[in-house]
Amino acid sequence: MKVLYILNDGPKALADRIMEAQSKENELEVIDLSKDDVSYETVIDSIFDCDKVISW
Repeated sequence: MKVLYILNDGPKALADRIMEAQSKENELEVIDLSKDDVSYETVIDSIFDCDKVISW
């Protein structure tokens, strides 16, 4: 399963631990919205490309 994590405020310790655990069984993609170089098109494309989306 391909899982997308959208981080609103950057990486957090709990999110990092959960992503590490899920990466053993799933393909992960992470988008950090706290960075300035994230395009709207990239976010939308990634949402539709992944099976599950989790926002932190």
